[in-house]
Amino acid sequence: MNNPHVKDPESADPGPEQWALVEALKRRLRQEGLTYAQLGERIGLSEPSVKRLFSRGRFSLQQLLACCSALDIELGALCQSRQARAAELRELSVSQEKALAADPRLLLCFHLLVQGWTLSDMARQYGFRGTDRTLLLARLDQLGLIELLPQDRIRLRVPRDFRWRTQGPVRRRYGAAVLQEFLLDRFQGERALLRFEVRELSEASLQVVRRKMEKLAQEVSELAELDAFLPVERKHSVGVAMALRPWVFSVATALRQATEDSDVRATPARRPKRRG
Repeated sequence: MNNPHVKDPESADPGPEQWALVEALKRRLRQEGLTYAQLGERIGLSEPSVKRLFSRGRFSLQQLLACCSALDIELGALCQSRQARAAELRELSVSQEKALAADPRLLLCFHLLVQGWTLSDMARQYGFRGTDRTLLLARLDQLGLIELLPQDRIRLRVPRDFRWRTQGPVRRRYGAAVLQEFLLDRFQGERALLRFEVRELSEASLQVVRRKMEKLAQEVSELAELDAFLPVERKHSVGVAMALRPWVFSVATALRQATEDSDVRATPARRPKRRG
């Protein structure tokens, strides 16, 4: 039985991680001041073959090691370079977010591409087709969020697990409305779950809870990355909200304040002493 998460390396397009490694190789190539032809001479391939490798992003392990040797860099160091670059791209720029926040259709188009939707699925379910779709994709390419490739192929130029800026344009524009709409539900059914706990915890316990929540958020992102290339019909759009902050219910706060006010009124006022 085939594993749906394992892609055929000869037929499937490389994912963002592979492309990030290719970009790391390109940066190293520029640093060394080498051309594709010169790299080809060092690894025993023609210039067209090297260009195909970089354009398709499909390197065998032997080819990858050969390139690293020719560029005088260890594979581990190249991976670290890729990871460092990915960390830099974890957030979109303010200008990118402004453009997305200003155009709901552009934002939706970008969201669907990040989730692994094909152009045919987007056309069928959301009507993205023709000139309208071309303009949206061209705008995303102009913003540096995607790269348009031949034969209607698209390469993401940001990691799928990027984060919206905490006080950025997208969250300011949509954050409150999205959260309100999300919570306006009874959370019933096998795909829904809502647990809200109010407890008193020590500082150490708070840090444990925070770490566990961060780990769960990372696992959600990793699962989404694995499922990105599944057919749309086999995926469900879900929202996962996690929140933790110091908090006291307003009813309790009001009662506490009322008690303090009552204590103040019940305390006899001290009379000033007379000076003889």
